[in-house]
Amino acid sequence: MKIEIVDLVHRYPTGDVALRGISTVIEGTEPVAIIGQNGSGKTTLVKHFNGILRPTEGDVLLNGESINNKTTAQWSRHVGYVFQNPDDQLFLDSVQKELEFGPTRLGYSAEEIEAYVNYAADLCGLKDILDVHPFDLTSTEKKFCTIASVIAMNPEVIIFDEPTMGQDVEGLQRLSRIIKELREKGKLCITISHDMKFVVENFNRLIVLCKGEILLDGDKYEVLSQPEKLKLSFVTPPPITRVAQKTDLGTVFTIEDLINAIKKKKGA
Repeated sequence: MKIEIVDLVHRYPTGDVALRGISTVIEGTEPVAIIGQNGSGKTTLVKHFNGILRPTEGDVLLNGESINNKTTAQWSRHVGYVFQNPDDQLFLDSVQKELEFGPTRLGYSAEEIEAYVNYAADLCGLKDILDVHPFDLTSTEKKFCTIASVIAMNPEVIIFDEPTMGQDVEGLQRLSRIIKELREKGKLCITISHDMKFVVENFNRLIVLCKGEILLDGDKYEVLSQPEKLKLSFVTPPPITRVAQKTDLGTVFTIEDLINAIKKKKGA
């Protein structure tokens, strides 16, 4: 999937301008993280990728086709969106039904639905609770139920809006495995997150938004090596990265890399 954002402007009915002429391209299967302070335009931007929101000016092209050419329901076959709050997405009376709803509406065969649901349930750790009512789930289980319901639709692109919120260590590890697995399956994952440790562990390309514009867009080493510029969007690199930068050891993301940087400096 190739997503082209061309001079994208979005103005809400209140008159507030959330996006101010954004242009970039996201394509392939390399996971992408979109970061920036609250109100910088992150969610507004990604909601244009499946037509939940429509451009005020400019365009978004999916494999060359304007987002305006189809409904959100039609684009959902290609781009799945996992909402930040699971309660905004869950509405049926069992996990099983939640997972079956999307692929059924998309017209997949019974065999395809069974295969997609089983795959999503297994990947998201839900196989033993398929009969449970979603509102009886823990907050972590609810989050993975919403993720699984989108994966079961078999889209080419999956957007995660703050998937790490409320997650424990096990949940974060599962999220990392899901992103890795989806990439191996040829899917493109686009994630909004404030958890910089999670971001640097799972994403190489970072897009930083600030006041509705792209502040930085590139490799994580390139982006996070500019802490002064990042402050404009209130983005702070992970603690270990800040320690290394303040001691002139460069931009590192792991303890191992920090140790190697120290050794290299001592040997210089």
